Amino acid sequence: MKSTKENQCKDKNCPIHGELKTRGRTFTGTVVSAKAHKTIVVEWGRTRLIPKYERYEKRKTKVMAHKPECMNIKETDIVKIQECRPLSKAKKFVVIEKIIEKTKEITKEKESKKEIKVTKNKKNEKTSSTKKKSTKK
Repeated sequence: MKSTKENQCKDKNCPIHGELKTRGRTFTGTVVSAKAHKTIVVEWGRTRLIPKYERYEKRKTKVMAHKPECMNIKETDIVKIQECRPLSKAKKFVVIEKIIEKTKEITKEKESKKEIKVTKNKKNEKTSSTKKKSTKK
C-alpha cells in the first residue's frame, strides 16, 4: 500500500491506495454520469464495418466503473479505466487515472452553439408555418 498525506483514501477498492488488483483490458473514455456514489458511467465511440455496404457505422460503448474516493472525477472528464474482479452486478472496471479535466469554458461553448441551433430552428418553423398559411388561402 502506498501512503501519501495528500490523496490518502480509505477505500479498499482503490487501485492506488487499496488492495484491488487490476488485470485485462484498458479503455479510455468520457465520463457521462457521475451521480451515483462511488460509481461513474464511462462512454467511448468506435466504428463498425458493415460488409454488405462497405461502409462504417458509429457505435458507442457504455460501461460502469468504480470511482475511488481519492480521485475527483466529474462529468465530461476523460479517464482511463481497467478491468478488475467484479465489484457488483454491473461494475467490472475501476478508474486508474484521470487524463483530462474538461473545463467549464468548453462546455459553455457547446451549450451556446446548441442555443444558436435552437433559435435557428424556431425561425425556420415560423417561416414554414407562414408559408403553409398562405397556401391555404
